[in-house]
Amino acid sequence: MSEDISSAQLCEDLGRESLQLNQHLEKMTEQMENISVNLSWMAYDMVVLRTSPDLAESLKSLEKEFLKCKDVICGPTDGQAKKCHPDAQEHNIPQE
Repeated sequence: MSEDISSAQLCEDLGRESLQLNQHLEKMTEQMENISVNLSWMAYDMVVLRTSPDLAESLKSLEKEFLKCKDVICGPTDGQAKKCHPDAQEHNIPQE
């Protein structure tokens, strides 16, 4: 009979320990999620907020030049025919 009581006690102790372990793992997972969010914000701060403002202007300029080149190669993308010099039309060179 004492064996039955001790085995029941042992099962109950294992159940409590398992519950505590799950709670600890849940807390650790939440802490890691918070660390991950903080790390993401730090990376955002380093890359976006501390980037030189000249870079954004350079990218806009590059985008404009890309669109001009794309128009020369593929033709106007907005569906409107651009006015071109007659010689430029033969070579697909737009006039500004």
